[in-house]
Amino acid sequence: MSTRARLAAFFAALGALVVVATILTIALRPVAVAPTAPDAFDITAGMDDCGRGWGEAGAAETDSAAAAAAVRGGDQTFTVTNTTVGGIEVYVQAVDSKRVYLDLESIGAGAHATARVTLGAGRYRFVCLPADADPVRGPVVTVGKAPPGSPLTPGIVPVTRTDLIPVAKAYTAWVASRLPALRQQVAAVAADAEEGDLPAARRDWLTAHTTYETLGAAYDAFGELGDQLDGVPRGEPTGFHLVESQLWQGDAAATVAVSADALLGLVDRLQAEFADVQLDPGDVALRAHEIVEDAIQDTLTGATDAGSGTSLASADAELTGAEQALAPLEPVLAGRYDRLGDTRAALAAAHAVVETHRASDGTWTPLAQLSRADRERVDAALDRAAELLAPVAAICDPRRDS
Repeated sequence: MSTRARLAAFFAALGALVVVATILTIALRPVAVAPTAPDAFDITAGMDDCGRGWGEAGAAETDSAAAAAAVRGGDQTFTVTNTTVGGIEVYVQAVDSKRVYLDLESIGAGAHATARVTLGAGRYRFVCLPADADPVRGPVVTVGKAPPGSPLTPGIVPVTRTDLIPVAKAYTAWVASRLPALRQQVAAVAADAEEGDLPAARRDWLTAHTTYETLGAAYDAFGELGDQLDGVPRGEPTGFHLVESQLWQGDAAATVAVSADALLGLVDRLQAEFADVQLDPGDVALRAHEIVEDAIQDTLTGATDAGSGTSLASADAELTGAEQALAPLEPVLAGRYDRLGDTRAALAAAHAVVETHRASDGTWTPLAQLSRADRERVDAALDRAAELLAPVAAICDPRRDS
């Protein structure tokens, strides 16, 4: 599933809970409806007529901040028609701040999309982005003050792939730096098993597996090798989960040693192949949210447990993985996401809740042994973190430079 398709599906379910997501929900769910309200406009989106139909009486290009308002502030309903022969994306953008207040994606040739925004005083214009041509900027329209108490649509400064290249490089470098430690930890499991010390092998397996779980934003880059390393244990487990099942189901040390050696070989392949990998700049922000979402859907349901009862350890490591994916995004998010501090705090709070179920000797409470109240606290903490990470994915969904 594509990045935009995943976002569309998520925000349709999330609805109005997240402010920034509201912009994307509007953008990704266009409806062909003819405007009827006084502040409704038929807008054309093309190479020569981008933005035509909005504030026509006073919409000539102007740099005068004192120009008379062409459109009154408040609710604006736009029915946008693509007049090109290909697909087009359309923004409503503030001229001065460059913030985007509406993003209509993938309007087909001759198709219509209707959406509503609530705008405050300022200068705005439509920007049309044809699939295979440079952006076209429509005429500037001066919007008056919105009625008192109007819930203004929030705007975001678009993030481009260029903005995200340093993020992808920094995160790729961090993952590469963790692979030698991962190899050393897996080698310890193999050595323990060869010596017949299965209690030590269990402890070292948990250390290695949680290290691997922190690398979640790179999983797609691992490709098929990632599935072999840590495939969800439905049917025949592989990689980490094969060793897990053998360690906790009483298999002989010699059997565990063979599987641990095979796992070590997979890690060696990963380290060699990842040396030539550069993560897609558009992936890191999306993965930061998906790591926690996967923890909720898979880890906290026990779907990834092959017998160790360490799902909470995995969830704790996945929260660390989300924090590591978020860290290089902070320069991009600063000034774009006013809940960034809350997001960090939610991740820290989720850690604190999960870690109350780790004993002083390093063992973790199995999911089945949690009380209902404890289970609800864990679920709520991760849900809160996922909710706050969702706008990160939306804001950093890369857009063309307009």
